[in-house]
Amino acid sequence: MNRGLNYTQITKLIEKNSRVLDLGSGDGYLFKKLMTEKNITGVGIEIDEDMVIKSFEKGLPVIQGNIDKGLKQFKDKSFDYAILNQTLQSTDKPDYVLKEMLRVSKKAIVAFPNFAYWRVRFYLFFKGKMPKSKALPYEWYNTPNIHLNTIEDFFEFCKNNNIQIIESIYLAKNNARKGIFKFFANLFSEEAIFVLSK
Repeated sequence: MNRGLNYTQITKLIEKNSRVLDLGSGDGYLFKKLMTEKNITGVGIEIDEDMVIKSFEKGLPVIQGNIDKGLKQFKDKSFDYAILNQTLQSTDKPDYVLKEMLRVSKKAIVAFPNFAYWRVRFYLFFKGKMPKSKALPYEWYNTPNIHLNTIEDFFEFCKNNNIQIIESIYLAKNNARKGIFKFFANLFSEEAIFVLSK
């Protein structure tokens, strides 16, 4: 994953002075960037205690919690945006997490690695081993990725669950593209960012 490009694209999607819920907020880098550049308020949720401590050290509002158990502590449409960045594939119940995001926010922003990227296909076809790349640097036995999906899978999920895709951005290396055909996006994008509403 090109962290800088990913964070820049997500930051562009957020309106100033918004209320934001950052799910799987990690060390709080994205949340801090949004506070600084977009004057957002809100909260992050992170399961890893070490990451929660790093966020506290940055002065960020973070709750330690497991998003697979839901977001019952938040009322419907409590936030302008809920963000799930590079976390969807590591959740136990991605469908439930997405539905909860759309319940508590007006818009959801979801970013994930695309497991149909041509380099991933090439690696698996020619090496016969689970792919490794900058976006997927783990071994098969220690990867946090338990639900591998593609851009095509995500479109199908949204269609089947009446979720509206407002915008899509496709990342590869140092480029971000919008509005390309699903087939080409699925083949040539290392990562995808979607803006959703219900």
